[in-house]
Amino acid sequence: MLKKERQAYIIQQINVHKKVLSADLCIQLNVSEDTVRRDLNELANNGQVLKVHGGALAKSFPFPSQDGSVHSQESKKVIAQKAMELLQPGMTVLVGGGPLLIEWARSVPADLSCTFFTVSPLVALELAEKENSEVILIGGKLSRNTQMVSGAQVTQDLSDLRVDLCLLGTDGVSLNEGITDTDWEAVQIKRAMIKCARKIAILSIAEALNVDLQIRVAPLRDLTYLLTDLEPEHPKLSLFTQQIVLR
Repeated sequence: MLKKERQAYIIQQINVHKKVLSADLCIQLNVSEDTVRRDLNELANNGQVLKVHGGALAKSFPFPSQDGSVHSQESKKVIAQKAMELLQPGMTVLVGGGPLLIEWARSVPADLSCTFFTVSPLVALELAEKENSEVILIGGKLSRNTQMVSGAQVTQDLSDLRVDLCLLGTDGVSLNEGITDTDWEAVQIKRAMIKCARKIAILSIAEALNVDLQIRVAPLRDLTYLLTDLEPEHPKLSLFTQQIVLR
C-alpha cells in the first residue's frame, strides 16, 4: 500500500472513531511500527491529527458551535431524524454522547414535552434549549476522550433509572459481535444505560457497520432498533434484519 493510501485510511479511521491506536494500524495496514509512526508524525506535522502516545486523536472534538467540523454531518442528520420518529410526548429518554447525538439533540422540537437524562454535557446543553422538556445531566468524572461522564457513581445512578428509550451512538456494530467500542470506561457506562431502558436504539453511520472494535458492549439481541443513514432495504443491512429492527 502506498503512503498516500495508508494516510488516507488513517484519516478515515480517525474521522469515524475519533482516535486510532498504532498497534491496531500495524495490523490493519500490515506494516511495521516505524512505518505507522512516520505516517502519524507526518499527519500531525501537517495539522491533520493530534499525535499522542500509542496513536493519534482527531484534530478537534466537534463542539456544538463547530457545525462545519462534523464528519458525515448530512448522514448524521438523516439518522437524527429517524431517531426523532421514536419519540412521543411524555416519554423518559436516556441519551448517550458524541457528535451524532449532539446532532439529534439539535433536532428535537422546542414544543416536545419529554424528560431527558444524559451522560453528555454537550447533549444536555443542546436539550436545555427545549423549554418544554426537563433535562437531567447525570454527574461524574468527565472523560476527555469521549466528552461523557463516567465512574462508579454514574453506573450507580443509572442502576436506579427506568426509562422508556435509550439512544446510543456507536463506532462499531456487526452481526457477530454486536455493539463494540475502544474505551473501557465508555463501555461500562453504555452497558449500564442499556440495562435501565425498555427499548434501546443504536445510531450508526454506514461506515461503522460491520466494524468490530476491541471491547464488546452488547450483542444485537439485547437491542431494539438500529438506525443508520441507509434505507432498511439496503443490501449492506440485509443480514441485520434477522436480529434487530432497522430504521
